[in-house]
Amino acid sequence: MSLTTAFREQAKSNEALGSPFSARVLRLVADRIAPGSPVMDRMLAFEGDIGPSGQSVPLRLLGGLHALVLAGEDPDLAACYPPNPATDDATLGAALDAALATRTDTLLTYLALPPQTNEVRRSAVMIAAGHWLADRYGLPFVLTELGASAGLNLMWDRYALDLPCGYRGPADPAVTLSPDWTGPCPPEAKIEVADRRGIDVAPLDVHDPADERRLLSYLWADQPERIERTRAAIAVYDAQVDQSDAMSFLPIRVAIRRPGHIHLVFHTIAWQYFPPATKAACEIAFEAAGKAATLDAPIARLSMEADGQGPGAAMTLTTWPGGEVHDLGRVDFHGRWVDWQAP
Repeated sequence: MSLTTAFREQAKSNEALGSPFSARVLRLVADRIAPGSPVMDRMLAFEGDIGPSGQSVPLRLLGGLHALVLAGEDPDLAACYPPNPATDDATLGAALDAALATRTDTLLTYLALPPQTNEVRRSAVMIAAGHWLADRYGLPFVLTELGASAGLNLMWDRYALDLPCGYRGPADPAVTLSPDWTGPCPPEAKIEVADRRGIDVAPLDVHDPADERRLLSYLWADQPERIERTRAAIAVYDAQVDQSDAMSFLPIRVAIRRPGHIHLVFHTIAWQYFPPATKAACEIAFEAAGKAATLDAPIARLSMEADGQGPGAAMTLTTWPGGEVHDLGRVDFHGRWVDWQAP
């Protein structure tokens, strides 16, 4: 895939996900791709899959541009961004040209790192699966998230699902999620979390202003409700995310037997970024932990990941002992809709 194609394909995806402004930015950048400047040369130097299923080069640049706006580093670009009135393509294009040419430090920094969206609406999957598991096992949870970014989805028990078929969650949630829901309602069950930890190769500390800005930069400027939801989640955040590779962390984490608890390990739109060696080591760790699992210390793996089929991502839950694989259905990548098909 060429860089131009990657930007145009990402623009189609963003538009389908309800962000026409970010799609417009991506298309204008696609029109400008040519070697000869530090930012363009760095993007053109990426190898392998540079699209949304791989290194997501367009989203890296899009995040960097939004960061310039959030930090107040580029007033001309900010004037073209929501919530300001829409400008024409010539004005927005000129602001992009200037940013690409002069804001190289920030943009190159963003190009060096994978996007960390930490979309809170994905917690709809954890809430639903958590109630399903709590109904089945009746045990408090130990939570582990792989590729946790800032760890906001580790707080899913503080959020609620408000669905036409019922309400699931605490009486005073920090965030209330109302995705378009099809399928049966998750069972109602008591949720208790005894321990929560995340792992990420480059975790963000949401209590650090710079890291908070970086996290918000990956949210699209014409979707202010996502930014407001993320800030509400930040306000109640008290989890821990360790900086390490999952292949080092997971085997140790799941080897600890926890009688009287169910250990739920989950990852959402993160697996694609793991190197092959990391994926292999994690699979071995899951297999070993599954063999050691017992009814009073079960373990579950919840995966919300792209599988090349669509629409959206597949929701898959594996439980041990037994190694049962449960197809939970499909979900929008940003959690806007859920097709719940849990048995």
